[in-house]
Amino acid sequence: MVDVHDEKRKDEHDDDSRAGGNDSWSKNWYIPMILLMLREWNSYGYELMEKMTNFGLNAMNPGTFYRMLRQMEKDGFVQSSWDTSETGPARRVYSITSAGETYLKYWAESLNQYQRMMNTFFQLYTPPSQRPEKEDK
Repeated sequence: MVDVHDEKRKDEHDDDSRAGGNDSWSKNWYIPMILLMLREWNSYGYELMEKMTNFGLNAMNPGTFYRMLRQMEKDGFVQSSWDTSETGPARRVYSITSAGETYLKYWAESLNQYQRMMNTFFQLYTPPSQRPEKEDK
């Protein structure tokens, strides 16, 4: 029996592979990158979505992006308010909360530890072209 969900996941994986394989990796970066941007300035969802590509992250479907922002708000990482100061329709302005700051701090500490491990790895690693040849015994 074929599991439709397994087939869908396989298709998504194949799409990720064709797109360079970074899709699942970059999805992990959306929340901390949004929080990092909101730490510097309050912003509209559309503006945040545009700036994500400046950080090298894959473009995201707008509906998916806004659902993620709403989930971040439910989780207490961001808050939003309606901006009616400009002409045109009201827009949500997002800002980081103290829980969002705590989450961002945790991410930064984790990345710092990961960077130390990566630095150690590359200090020990020698590319094959630069390694002395092994002697046969």
